[in-house]
Amino acid sequence: MTAFTESVVEQAALAWLESVGWQVRNGSEIAPGEPAAERDDYGQVVLAQRLRDALARLNPALPAEALDDAFRKLTRPEGVDLIVRNRALHRLLVDGVTVEYRDADGSIRGAQARVIDFDDSARNDWLAVNQFSVVENKHTRRPDVVLCVNGLPLAVLELKNAAAENATIWSAFQQLQTYQAEVPALFAPNALLAVSDGVEARVGTLGAGREWFKPWRTVAGDALASAHMPELQVVIEGLCAPRRLLDLLRDFIVFEDDGGRIVKKMAGYHQFHAVQVAVGETLRAAELQRAAVSVAEPESWGRYEAGRKPGGKPGDMRVGVVWHTQGSGKSLTMAFYAGRIIREPAMENPTLVVLTDRNDLDDQLFATFSRCRDLLRQPPVQAESRAHLRELLSVAAGGVVFTTIHKFFPEEKGDRHPTLSDRHNIVVIADEAHRSQYDFVDGYARHMRDALPHASFIGFTGTPIEAQDANTRAVFGDYISVYDIQRAVQDGATVPIYYESRLAKLALNEAERPQIDSGFEEATEGEEVERKEKLKTKWAQLE
Repeated sequence: MTAFTESVVEQAALAWLESVGWQVRNGSEIAPGEPAAERDDYGQVVLAQRLRDALARLNPALPAEALDDAFRKLTRPEGVDLIVRNRALHRLLVDGVTVEYRDADGSIRGAQARVIDFDDSARNDWLAVNQFSVVENKHTRRPDVVLCVNGLPLAVLELKNAAAENATIWSAFQQLQTYQAEVPALFAPNALLAVSDGVEARVGTLGAGREWFKPWRTVAGDALASAHMPELQVVIEGLCAPRRLLDLLRDFIVFEDDGGRIVKKMAGYHQFHAVQVAVGETLRAAELQRAAVSVAEPESWGRYEAGRKPGGKPGDMRVGVVWHTQGSGKSLTMAFYAGRIIREPAMENPTLVVLTDRNDLDDQLFATFSRCRDLLRQPPVQAESRAHLRELLSVAAGGVVFTTIHKFFPEEKGDRHPTLSDRHNIVVIADEAHRSQYDFVDGYARHMRDALPHASFIGFTGTPIEAQDANTRAVFGDYISVYDIQRAVQDGATVPIYYESRLAKLALNEAERPQIDSGFEEATEGEEVERKEKLKTKWAQLE
């Protein structure tokens, strides 16, 4: 019988990576000093020639001078702290590198040099390297698997042997913390960290604590992966596959910055796929594109699904409802959706209206979006009054507008709200969708549609819609993504809720007892005797 060792886990990981489209090389083959060396020394963490080749391939119109400028900025990121350098490089990867060069007539020109082709994954260089040794500040470390895209180390996988007594995913997690402290240069471009012992696997981001390393439970996104499928295989096929890794890098990583500490966050699997489905459903609802719908079988141990059914018919302006239980990151899911739909070319620079029914929720959600402004590519704006809301929505394109639903009410009861825009590329994002967006006669639903007659509506809620609730479906459509509390508890996204039945002891003030009968007779004067007895029985019960 073959012993179960760490190298077995590593070889399995490399085989799965190769099956989804990665080239695989042993770190010793491309190490400095070897015939096929791709680094000059162990202090280099970027595979320089691969990066230069990618820059030339993706930017054929730029001269060598501009490409050298881009290479220099990518390999020498600015910032004292690792998280600051990581944020700066993330923006370069997503937005491109601003470069300058001198053209034929001697004038200085500026351009954006692309680092990664996000539209065609095949135009990028995908290399998985095992045992990738790095030396920095007299520390030598050798991560198990490093994933390089166009020569840049974007992911690190640390693996342990589940059969070893003290080797767990959390010892692998601690190993990553040591690497970040001792060889930080390796992590400056990093987008994804993963740990596994061959049985369990968790994924997280640079700087994330243990509690934020979460499982990735699905491959295609429509349903949970089989319980018999190794979790590491699910991570590799469901997240590290080239197309999905590019999506994660561009649309599902955010650096929350409140002016002080920077916190890096990535989407969980339920957020990642909910947004993907919601974008397709938005295009369907706005009749900008027909979205394909996948079908999956429901799971019996906690409900998760995405894209099992459409929110409605093409052009009906009902995107659907995203039900993600409380504590599972619903606000961040909304921010990821906003950023992704803003970037969608078919939407042609949409206007987003983020709707709540309470001022405190409006403030909280606005604060979340403000911290994610890089993702939105524009600062959100909070409507201060009805007049300000009308001003913000009377624009030709663009904008992320926050408002409470009450600002859509006309000045006089019974009046019709004036039309503010008849564009089709307006999306209303309603938080807690089932509470107040009803009444098509003279309520908020009517006034919103008078103001924005061709807007599409998507609802986000932390509590399920009642089976007999036809109103929510009439306004928003059906579920397009479900992540219930049982599933969230199993994933560690939220804590379990326990209910304890208690009986409260109630007693009457003795001084009031003599007045009860006379008070009852006075209150029921004129009632029939039979009616009095029924009332006496009802009011005598203590609840």
